[in-house]
Amino acid sequence: MWYDVVIVGGGASGLSCALTLASSRGRGWSWAEGKRYLVIDDGRSDMNRSLFNNVPGVPKGTLGKELIRTIREQIESYGGVDFVEDRVVRAEGERGNFRVFTEKGAEFESEFLVLATGFHRFEIEGLGVKVVENRRSPKPGRVMVVHDGNFKVREGLYVAGLLAGVSSMFTIAAGTGVQVAIDILSIWAGKPVVIHDVPENS
Repeated sequence: MWYDVVIVGGGASGLSCALTLASSRGRGWSWAEGKRYLVIDDGRSDMNRSLFNNVPGVPKGTLGKELIRTIREQIESYGGVDFVEDRVVRAEGERGNFRVFTEKGAEFESEFLVLATGFHRFEIEGLGVKVVENRRSPKPGRVMVVHDGNFKVREGLYVAGLLAGVSSMFTIAAGTGVQVAIDILSIWAGKPVVIHDVPENS
């Protein structure tokens, strides 16, 4: 099955990436209409065990699993995004012809591939990425995928969240997913774009 972007990981960065991509729909941008996105998540995000007290705009005491549900509802309100509960075991290819294979035997193809699987481990075979120690982690043994400093591993392949080597704070991880989405949207648009909304009567 074909998708324009496949996102591996449904935590802070993966969901934020999907939300930003989905929010480009319905704005009269011809290059954004009809795009299809996929989030593949194995349910192992640290958000499932988190309690948020210091996230801007999020009520103190919000459970991570509640915030996941809220963000997914936001994404679904735009449409164009599918969710699959599975684990990616192998991926290969370049921009325009990525192929992603899951533990349950599913196979997906995409133009872009975003890795957002967290920093505990990286077990996806076939991409030939360089995995090193995550030096911003407060705990030893955490990993990151080497990128160009702007979250691009190579053409069409991006890394977001803690796997990109950023600090383990929700807003930081989420921001990397947003940036990756904006960069992909800008490629399609042929110019830098951002997505801002204002009230109709402003």
